[in-house]
Amino acid sequence: MAETLTLPATLPFDMDNEEHRRTKSARIFSKLPFRIHPLSWSVSLKTHSGTKVIQSSDAKGFKANFFSKEKIRPTSSSGNYDTLRKNDISSQSKALENILDVNGNIPTRAENEFEPVSRVIALWCYISWTVLLIFAYFREFLLKIGLEKSKATKELDKQKDFVPLYNSFESLYTRRMYMRVRDVFERPIASVPGAVVKIKDRITQDYCWTFQFTGTETEIINTGSYNYLGFAENKGPCADASALSIDEYGLGTCSTIHEQGQSLPQCKLEKLVAQFLGVDEAICFSMGFATNSMNAPCLVDKHGLIISDEYNHASLILGCRLSGASIKVFKHNDMNDLERILRNAIANGNPKTRRPYKKILIIIEGIYSMEGSICNLPAIIALKKKYKCYLYLDEAHSIGAMGPTGRGVVEYWGCDPKDVDIMMGTFTKSFGAAGGYIGGTKAVISHLRKSSPTGYYSMPMSPPVAQQIIESMSIIMGKDGTIEGEKRIEQLARNSRYFRRNLKKMGFIVYGSDDSPVVPIMLFFPAYCGVWGREMLKRKIGIVVVSFPATAMTESRARICLSAAHTKEMLDKVLKEIDDFGNITGAKWSRRAHLYKDIQIEY
Repeated sequence: MAETLTLPATLPFDMDNEEHRRTKSARIFSKLPFRIHPLSWSVSLKTHSGTKVIQSSDAKGFKANFFSKEKIRPTSSSGNYDTLRKNDISSQSKALENILDVNGNIPTRAENEFEPVSRVIALWCYISWTVLLIFAYFREFLLKIGLEKSKATKELDKQKDFVPLYNSFESLYTRRMYMRVRDVFERPIASVPGAVVKIKDRITQDYCWTFQFTGTETEIINTGSYNYLGFAENKGPCADASALSIDEYGLGTCSTIHEQGQSLPQCKLEKLVAQFLGVDEAICFSMGFATNSMNAPCLVDKHGLIISDEYNHASLILGCRLSGASIKVFKHNDMNDLERILRNAIANGNPKTRRPYKKILIIIEGIYSMEGSICNLPAIIALKKKYKCYLYLDEAHSIGAMGPTGRGVVEYWGCDPKDVDIMMGTFTKSFGAAGGYIGGTKAVISHLRKSSPTGYYSMPMSPPVAQQIIESMSIIMGKDGTIEGEKRIEQLARNSRYFRRNLKKMGFIVYGSDDSPVVPIMLFFPAYCGVWGREMLKRKIGIVVVSFPATAMTESRARICLSAAHTKEMLDKVLKEIDDFGNITGAKWSRRAHLYKDIQIEY
């Protein structure tokens, strides 16, 4: 039986001490003699003791962003903020625990952290980019007067009157900046990308325009692959089952789904995915990127509105653009901004047609792959219900990696899968395979089967790939009769907390939540990307470095993806080398390291 918990109008801490500003839409709504939408809301949370319904008792005294721990601030105005934060976080989290009664297996949830950096550092980042651009244009000048020879791809002189194939600035960036650090990307691997991986050794004589292989290989600790549960293996039940499926089904159908159909393993997989997610039905695709980019246009048209998180993946951005719908972007995980956009959209309608939007779709991710942050799902579901719109959840990085049984952020937050209209995810991370899926109601999935371009123009999943996913998902669900899946999920959670907290204790700024296996270490300066990538490789560690345009110009970073296959010894080795090189480069920017000074971090 469902138990209803009524939230108090006054909480033991101040949720938002900023002055409330009335927007244009707020003024419009306040003059109406009736309410267009109810101010109260509720969210269903599944727990071990049954289903609990969390609802607000006073909308004026309690906002829908109750679940967002990012907005929690100490009510006291005295004392240092960091000291107050250290003292108050535990009591605030405990208060939330008592109210929410969340999953017993996850008694506390780590908040998303985005430690601000000094404006001086941001200024020096811009100066650094300015110097790089000056040298880039200077070398372009040398090229133009014939003192330097170009090795880049360019258009023929006889085609100079045609429309340019390349954007001039993008070409400049690729030739003069990216090319100089190309050696830290595109590294050819020579083994299974598990906890360790072998890479082909190579050298360059012309500043990364060409490479020559030396004929040797180097084994390094792999912290760059999305192998969250360690299923990227060439031995074991998954690999054996995939190999056997080739003998029975071959490698492919050599035709599209609507022409030839799909293999039996894919049919079995779709039923298993629906059971795993707790939805009515699911559909699988052979490519994760296309799952977003090709199916989003089937859900919204030019008469609808898409509200997208500012840090959504490129596949979601492309899908939004292809749909033809109006697009609005809200600040990352900011529930106040999301609600402001929703209210304005309902109050003002579509400015192109001067009529109400026929459909509003909110698109978010479970774990954001560049920030390491976890979406504020309960609050978003609350807003979705309040304003009668739809929710699209991309769980590419969270499915398998989050929740007590690996069912993603929906389980992590204890929410009801039925409250999410479109549940999307990929098999390329936690399942060690390829492709993607969408789960939802039978009506939604039937619509996608008929209207998705992937059914007409792309191949179905390869049978051995589908079989790999079936076996790995069965292990996660415990269908193999073992607790191997449970062990891997627990190991990943332990690795994430241990690794992240140690980095913070060392003095690094680490974005995101301690529950997230995606670990962005902030370097800020673009020149650090090449230095860190090369030096970590010398120390037998493979990391991913990221800079503009994948991030903001002032937020270059090293991104580490943890795996259940990583042992404590491996993590300690990586931490030791990062700590040492962080001291050399002066990349320890955090002002909160003292908060962790006396904390004993256990594995």
